[in-house]
Amino acid sequence: MKIPRIIPKLDIKGPNLVKGVNLEGLRVLGDPRSFIKSYYELGADELVYHDTVASLYLRNNLDKLLKATSKNIFMPIIVGGGIRSLQDVETMLVSGADRVFFNTAALENPKLIRNTVKKFGSATIVISIEAIRLQNNYICLKDFGRERTNIKVTDWILQIQDSGAGEVIITSINKEGTGKGFDLELCEKISKVAKIPFIINGGFGELKHISDLLNVCLPSGICISSAFHYGNKPSKEIKINKNEGNFEFLKKNKNFLNFGNISIKDVKNYINKVLK
Repeated sequence: MKIPRIIPKLDIKGPNLVKGVNLEGLRVLGDPRSFIKSYYELGADELVYHDTVASLYLRNNLDKLLKATSKNIFMPIIVGGGIRSLQDVETMLVSGADRVFFNTAALENPKLIRNTVKKFGSATIVISIEAIRLQNNYICLKDFGRERTNIKVTDWILQIQDSGAGEVIITSINKEGTGKGFDLELCEKISKVAKIPFIINGGFGELKHISDLLNVCLPSGICISSAFHYGNKPSKEIKINKNEGNFEFLKKNKNFLNFGNISIKDVKNYINKVLK
């Protein structure tokens, strides 16, 4: 049985690591480079960098962060946010990314999946799904949860895998940043249709949530943000740019929802125990 990878996810806005709840109310937590270094040293299996405003402003600034960190961080990195073309994918790969994901561009132009897979290979292309529960269905969102589509998550997964993408990252908007547990109903629906590996993101807050998840499905990876981020002390060298996030939380130096007591090692040991 393959053990799920433990993947810290870093949401980036401008020069800062940010975090919110349900993809809203983004608060600045510090310099992403200090968090990246910490996660590498603590044994993360992979990292996800996500430019949170790239799709909104038609930009992507992650190439600079990639170049700065990939020199000393020898682990796989998945990058996304504002990726809209073959050239964008190539730029990220040349800058140090191992794989690239996109959401908005794929929803707006599904042919992009097949075209990028053809040029860069299935293993390089990951599709991000931002899912929200509406009545009895899960619907895809785009632009970092800002805009709703009419596409059902299960239908989109079928189309994604038919187009050759190598993996999917599914974020539950309803659970993201809450620490109240994974969206088990969503996870079960995904496991029934997905024939390609999928990464679950959103909701982790305590170790028991891992066993709840593994009772429903066996993802290829588990993305964790808040539960790891709030346990790391921010870099004192961070430049405060008031246009790139809410700094009030950082100034108060307080914890949030009791996050920050669980390490990467704790999660890995717990998974090994559950799957033993």
